[in-house]
Amino acid sequence: MRSQSGKCVFVVNEYIRENRGGGVIISVLAASVLVSPTFISPAVNMLLLLLLLSSGVGKAQRVMGQKNNGSCVCEVNSKMWSFPAASYGAVLQQVQSCEGSLKSLQEKVELSSQRLPEILALIKNLTDRLEPHQYLHDQGLYTDLSLHLLSQELSQLETDIVSIHSQLNNTQTRTLSKEVGKLRADVVRMKMSDTINMKTVKEKLRYLKNTAESCKSIPKDFRGQHPHCLKGLMSNISDPVTTKVSPYGKSYISGSWGKQAQVDSEGQRNSYWVQPLLNSHIWGNTLRVYQTHEDFMASANHRDFTFAPSYTHADAIEGPSAALYGEALYYHCYRSADVCRYDLNSNTVKRVTLPGTGVGFNNKFPYCYYDCRANTDVDIEADEMGLWALYATVGNHGNLVVSRLIWDNEAETLNVSQTWETRIFKRAVSNAFMVCGVLYATRYVDEYSEEVFYAFDTATGKEDNSLALPMEKVAKGVASLSYNPTNRMIYMYNDGYLLAYQAHF
Repeated sequence: MRSQSGKCVFVVNEYIRENRGGGVIISVLAASVLVSPTFISPAVNMLLLLLLLSSGVGKAQRVMGQKNNGSCVCEVNSKMWSFPAASYGAVLQQVQSCEGSLKSLQEKVELSSQRLPEILALIKNLTDRLEPHQYLHDQGLYTDLSLHLLSQELSQLETDIVSIHSQLNNTQTRTLSKEVGKLRADVVRMKMSDTINMKTVKEKLRYLKNTAESCKSIPKDFRGQHPHCLKGLMSNISDPVTTKVSPYGKSYISGSWGKQAQVDSEGQRNSYWVQPLLNSHIWGNTLRVYQTHEDFMASANHRDFTFAPSYTHADAIEGPSAALYGEALYYHCYRSADVCRYDLNSNTVKRVTLPGTGVGFNNKFPYCYYDCRANTDVDIEADEMGLWALYATVGNHGNLVVSRLIWDNEAETLNVSQTWETRIFKRAVSNAFMVCGVLYATRYVDEYSEEVFYAFDTATGKEDNSLALPMEKVAKGVASLSYNPTNRMIYMYNDGYLLAYQAHF
């Protein structure tokens, strides 16, 4: 403020220009900025102040006044001092957004620091698990050995089909020959590049092998010999028509039972039998036979057979797997991939080794689904076509394999005539049986019910997993299931209870 000719002049600077006049605007601005100290930190206030002070150009106003009583009185236009609220609000919003982003980033960094050791451990675990398969990256999808084994299987199939075609020479065998030729071309291409999936080729090979087995094993008049088999798959299963406690008591929860299954048998035509597993519910060496159904129901007039000197003898039975067919008991031999045949008349045992790579035994591929039944690796079944062995192999990835058994009376040898590979995982079923050359598999529903849900027809190689045939039971566990072609009954060994059902077509 200066005096000029009796008048006073007051110069007001909007922004700091000199120490004497700057205090006014500084105090105004500072008062405006610091109105909310609890919400904005001093550092942020200072930042806002600097932003505001540096955002504009300094201005001054010259005001004329009157001298009055030794004082200079003047009017000043305060509009030029208007605080830039809009600019302040925009800057404040940016600072708050920045603070929020910094806080979020800090939280993410802290979380990453906590999770990083876990992620590193997971990566190390995955690396260790993938290490055994590193050869796939270095050598391709398959090795020379796997291709060699595949070529061997294909060569055997080609030989079988040539033999079948020379005997039958029909449309089906000609089609098979063409399909095998195409598969051979695919295998040759696999040797040159990795453009064909090994799994696809193996699935095609499995299908052709099953078709070839069906060609040479199913008699032309087979269906006609058994009219009920012409009707197709089973349509229904009755409620239990027989319910009886095992003659050995309920404490022996594993075993098998039923009626003699050979249609044209003479010596044991109407006999019933029970084969309990008396050692750990896994092994046994005795068979009980009743000559009539009445004797069986009354548990009277039975005859006991001992087919092995001990539970651990090579001729002892392993698992609930038996079938009485004619005057011989067929069962899974102790800790082996063999099927045994015990002759009730001569007390002799013959055996045959089941075909396949890595046949499961000693509880490797038992029936499971809900609970595994110990040592149910090999299951012997009978139907209108004869005898069957149901099991799983490593070569078929643990899926069920069906082999047909033939007893040669003249040579007195037990043989395997044909083998089919299915796509149903054996541990995914609770039990299985054969009817009219068709494999049926069951699954657990609840403590008092099972369900037939799957079928595989050896005559056509076709599968059906849409079945839903309920089977009532009285206890939770199913040790064995077997069909009998002489009366079309299904027999279940149900945790010490013996149940029988009528099959309907």
